[in-house]
Amino acid sequence: MNNMLSVNLTNTFSGVPLSVDFNSPVDYLLFIFQILFATSAVLLAGTVVIGIAATESLRMENRFIFMLNTSVSDTLTGLSVYYLGLFDVDEGYPSRNATFYILPSFLGVNIMTFLFAQFDRYLAICYPYIYCRFITRQFVICVNVYCWFHVYFLLLVRSFLPLAKAVEMHAFSIVSLQVIVITKVAMTIKLYIIARYQIERDPPTTEKENKKESLRIIIFVVASFLILWSPSFVNIVLRLVIRQGVVFENEAKNVFAIMARLNALCTPSVYIRGSPALREAMMKTVWGKVCMLRPR
Repeated sequence: MNNMLSVNLTNTFSGVPLSVDFNSPVDYLLFIFQILFATSAVLLAGTVVIGIAATESLRMENRFIFMLNTSVSDTLTGLSVYYLGLFDVDEGYPSRNATFYILPSFLGVNIMTFLFAQFDRYLAICYPYIYCRFITRQFVICVNVYCWFHVYFLLLVRSFLPLAKAVEMHAFSIVSLQVIVITKVAMTIKLYIIARYQIERDPPTTEKENKKESLRIIIFVVASFLILWSPSFVNIVLRLVIRQGVVFENEAKNVFAIMARLNALCTPSVYIRGSPALREAMMKTVWGKVCMLRPR
């Protein structure tokens, strides 16, 4: 019966096999986990997107523009799990039923967005005059658009290259990520020092609380992102450089990739936990209206 279920579902989706064979309880648990994770990520990150996009006061603040960008990426990451997590997909070289890294690259957009968000907070707190004069809302929007353009333009270029050159370009992109990761770690430490010593000396004001809130959010978000994403990054480096590392059957069974995708849940959770203004906006624009629609 299990085999018949697998065959029928496979035929339904144009011949792409499912990620598991349903031969053991673990297969069922993994399949259910992927569905629950994808749905939770879409609902949580999606409500953050709606809350920010529908609230003008939040859209006018640069830090919420960065939150909006990463939340859009997290929502799409959640949607991507309905394919990467439920079907037999291997986004590697050689690939199998792959998307040419289109779906996994949502995490790459977040990596770049977090880096620019860290510089944004650093300039806003350490050089407020320069920040107010040059870092306009339009500039921040352009930076966020560039994050998407950069990631997917490189993917487009790679798709037109011969396989050997594409592998070389992929390896080069991994090396360049090391520079970004080191920069992110350094900026996280720098922002922590600023939050711990510089802001604490300022007199208590609403602006001080906003600065502390924004710094806490970006520090926790980046730290959690690096913790969850680093195992996958290290494994990819080992496989490319010394031909070692863990090889998984597909993306659904790739523990490191699952950890990296968990950022789609972790990041919006930190946003909601750390920002009362965002919680209020989400309650007004999403959850408050949902509760009103419930039958009494």
